[in-house]
Amino acid sequence: MVVSDTSPITNLAAIGQLDLLRQLYETIVISLAVYNEMVAVSTVVPGAVEVQTLWWIQTQTVANVQSVVALQSIQDDIDLGEAEAMALALELKADLLLMDERRGRALAANYGLSVTGLLGVLLQAKRNGFIPFVKPVMDRLIEEADFRVSSQLYATVLKTAGE
Repeated sequence: MVVSDTSPITNLAAIGQLDLLRQLYETIVISLAVYNEMVAVSTVVPGAVEVQTLWWIQTQTVANVQSVVALQSIQDDIDLGEAEAMALALELKADLLLMDERRGRALAANYGLSVTGLLGVLLQAKRNGFIPFVKPVMDRLIEEADFRVSSQLYATVLKTAGE
């Protein structure tokens, strides 16, 4: 069971690599707030059509709304999508939460959730043989999706990937 926040889906969709999530995890669950961050906005967001049409991306409502409020009160800079993704991951006892936002990831880890970001997804995709190299995909994320990666993290990911 894998729950995702908005960023991994929108960024992979922006470069035409969203199917990596299906290949790695089979099914992805997103909260209603994450769905709305992509679909219920005035601008076109990469991944919006996909979350509405792909069978393997399932939207689920958080049962315990109070847990979302509690997560947001603990850390005020956590947005609704991040809080709902964490709450849903806790409710579903998810094996993994996909989230890029550093503060959100730290809070999720404090709750005992296993968390990885988009760069961790790319490393796993390479290990599983779904992509031959991480660098060109990471470069496309930076150039085409405006994905932000510090030069230190960029170098660390490439070293971890053996590239």
